[in-house]
Amino acid sequence: MASISRALRPLSRTTPSVRLASKRLPTYRPVQSAYAFSTTQRRRDVDLSHLTPTPITLMSETETMMADAVSKFAQEQIGPKVREMDEAEAMDASVVEQLFEQGIMGIEIPEEFGGAGMNFTSAIVAIEELARVDPSVSVMVDVHNTLVNTAIMKYGDAQAHRAWLPKLATNTVGSFCLSEPASGSDAFALQTKAEKTADGYKINGSKMWITNAQEAGLYLVFANLDPSKGYKGITAFIIEKGTPGFSIAKKEHKLGIRASSTCVLNFDDVVIPKSNLLGEEGQGYKYAIQILNEGRIGIAAQMTGLALGAWENAARYVWNDRKQFGQLIGEFQGMQHQIAQAYTEIAAARALVYNAARKKEAGQDFVQDAAMAKLYASQVAGRVASSAVEWMGGMGFVREGIAEKMFRDSKIGAIYEGTSNIQLQTIAKLLQKQYTN
Repeated sequence: MASISRALRPLSRTTPSVRLASKRLPTYRPVQSAYAFSTTQRRRDVDLSHLTPTPITLMSETETMMADAVSKFAQEQIGPKVREMDEAEAMDASVVEQLFEQGIMGIEIPEEFGGAGMNFTSAIVAIEELARVDPSVSVMVDVHNTLVNTAIMKYGDAQAHRAWLPKLATNTVGSFCLSEPASGSDAFALQTKAEKTADGYKINGSKMWITNAQEAGLYLVFANLDPSKGYKGITAFIIEKGTPGFSIAKKEHKLGIRASSTCVLNFDDVVIPKSNLLGEEGQGYKYAIQILNEGRIGIAAQMTGLALGAWENAARYVWNDRKQFGQLIGEFQGMQHQIAQAYTEIAAARALVYNAARKKEAGQDFVQDAAMAKLYASQVAGRVASSAVEWMGGMGFVREGIAEKMFRDSKIGAIYEGTSNIQLQTIAKLLQKQYTN
């Protein structure tokens, strides 16, 4: 199978152009435009005032083709394995391998390091399309791209780029290690400690609820190098699997996204060289905040993809298969109103997601937008996935299809990378700042 990213690289280097959409099942697809603000990763120094305003969800040619290609890949290669992976509570190794082969694990990594060199919205598009088929695969790709890859590209020096980015782009899954037993929403209460040695650092402590823990070969670990400074002592380190003293202690058995590994990690006198420091000492708390703000857009995209996948699955069933009282149940007005309401909410959530992504690319302040997108997208995913089970009746409740799985998977959206209450608090604080005299 030809690499998705390799096929799209020439397009990502050129100005977007109008392209007829490829034939596919009808779905809510943002229309592509010659004026989409998404062909570069940064727009801080670019004057956009002369461009004609366009709808938020317009896509460049590269982004449109990314959506089509990832959708086809997900349906053909991942779809047949979704139920098996969910039941086994394990990611199929061949799926991970194919994600690397397709370039989906290095979407924003520059080409010189083996990545696709595409923009942030292309990553968001891929995350959303994968979630329409399997949110477990989607979150693995999301954490790897928007948290780990982003952190190293943004805060790593030239040596770090050369050392880590080629691995992350081609064969090594990344894991973001911040949460601990006593520090979830209060992330900066973390207890994992680091101390300097003659040649580097020594790490001691444990992490909990760590996504990609089993599949990963590289772990971005946050530890406090100087507890006397409080959270200002938090520092980011890179630890590779197989380092003496590092171990995966326990794999959690979860309600949803079961194929995605979530584990406890232990660090017992883990010694690493100075080169494994990411960025500067004592700056880890800043890095974590900034990275998670971007990552929340990815989780929001996972939730809109999940909602759309659940909606499509149920809509096809009620409009084509399930009959009661002599007619398809999708023809009853009461059902039609519910279906229309759900689709409208999905469209609204997607608008929030793409607006946050575009603002991030434009170099504008997107923190509130990311929080609103994650909050609302997770709420919509929960409502739509729940309704989809009810629309399908008994067939939605059994494990033969994906309806009950999407319902279980949807719950995590309100929990990880900042709970819904944390998103509300963030939004309220920013609004208060704007409206306080």
